[in-house]
Amino acid sequence: MSFTHLDDAGRARMVDVTAKEPTVRAATARGFVRCTPAVVAALRDGSVPKGDVLAVARIAGIQAAKRTPDLLPLAHVIGVHGASVDLEVTDDGVEIAATVRTADRTGVEMEALTAVAVAGLAIVDMVKGLDRATSIENVRIVAKEGGRSGAWTRPE
Repeated sequence: MSFTHLDDAGRARMVDVTAKEPTVRAATARGFVRCTPAVVAALRDGSVPKGDVLAVARIAGIQAAKRTPDLLPLAHVIGVHGASVDLEVTDDGVEIAATVRTADRTGVEMEALTAVAVAGLAIVDMVKGLDRATSIENVRIVAKEGGRSGAWTRPE
């Protein structure tokens, strides 16, 4: 099996996508921030001392999707044409879902994953004074569409 991110000598390289035609692509990632019941209560009643946790996390995730190539050395600089980060407070923490869209030469899976991870980090940062054990779990791609490989959905 050959890997496109390795040259003939096995050295890492950025894949050349110059000749590829731009197509509409999307990816959705999900993750979870596990919190104590006290933090969940504070999230629900808006009493977290640092402010509106979900608003900050949403903006952090969107911003992160646009900055992915700055964080991942082999990620392409692509146009992030749409990004949404949805957060839902549950009894055990916060569910995060991010969908990123583009019309470019390569997919946006890494941008969606980065959005979820950074949204989760923003939540941890804002509640760590209430719960030092808050953790980010199960960050994964759940669906993608477009590109050569077409649509894919993670099996349940």
